[in-house]
Amino acid sequence: MSRLEVATARIKKILTRTSGFLKTVCSHSLQPYRGCSFGNALCGVGCYVQHNAYLTRGQPWGSFLEVRENAAEAYRAECEGERRWARSHRGAFKIFMSSSTDPFLPQERRFRITRSVLKAMLDYPPDLLIVQTHSHLVTDALDLYPALASRFEVRFHISIETDRESIPALPPHATPLSKRFEAAAALKQAGLHVVITVSPLLPIADPDTFFARIAEVADAVVIDHFIEGDGTADGRRTWRTPVPAACQKLEPRSIGLAYRDEMAAVASRYLPGRVGINIDGFAGRFGSRLCQNPREREP
Repeated sequence: MSRLEVATARIKKILTRTSGFLKTVCSHSLQPYRGCSFGNALCGVGCYVQHNAYLTRGQPWGSFLEVRENAAEAYRAECEGERRWARSHRGAFKIFMSSSTDPFLPQERRFRITRSVLKAMLDYPPDLLIVQTHSHLVTDALDLYPALASRFEVRFHISIETDRESIPALPPHATPLSKRFEAAAALKQAGLHVVITVSPLLPIADPDTFFARIAEVADAVVIDHFIEGDGTADGRRTWRTPVPAACQKLEPRSIGLAYRDEMAAVASRYLPGRVGINIDGFAGRFGSRLCQNPREREP
């Protein structure tokens, strides 16, 4: 396992106009950090960002974390201009936080970069903010969320990829599954919009119990297989990682899209009309691609 090197940096820009996978979801992405201290955890092993040389700059994924200490200042400086561009070119100013790091890494408790950006949004609001995280520490900023939600639409996406506490041959989870479920419940109890993202979909031991539990703590669920979900049509980025082999050994069917459709059909029994597939789910479009009669499709 790589040793994590943490460094601070000042940046000129914090808002990135989206392209590719996220273009139909949001107008911009926002990364409070560069790199991810979850890079050596289960979610990091298959993370598509490790293949982005621009972001990794030759460093092993999970070995570095750049703390963008002036992220809030950069956001304030860019917001008005990017809002005008987004409303003109994309219809609305929508931010995805984050697509290449986690906004609630353990280091956030020390540096509070994400919190500073959220506070800046109170005065410089987007039209929509999607908070995407693998971490139960998302509740650390619960005191800010009601005020944010009163000013613009906020969606919390919490990744829970499986009901299994471990996947043989893969590292441990970034954060405990039980704590992520508890965080989702706390957010929902506060009247906030919660979506569980089963992304990437890993083998599920008890689908009925898993999706029933999700229905208790979330408004909707997204199911996203690494095929179609890692930024390539055939999942070639993920095939270069240990994830497919580990999943195949545990549940051979799990490496094909038919397994995704099978899990979506189960999920729809507990969250009818609230199951999103792949990019549709991340964009808040639920039910449009749900396959009620899945047929076997080879990866």
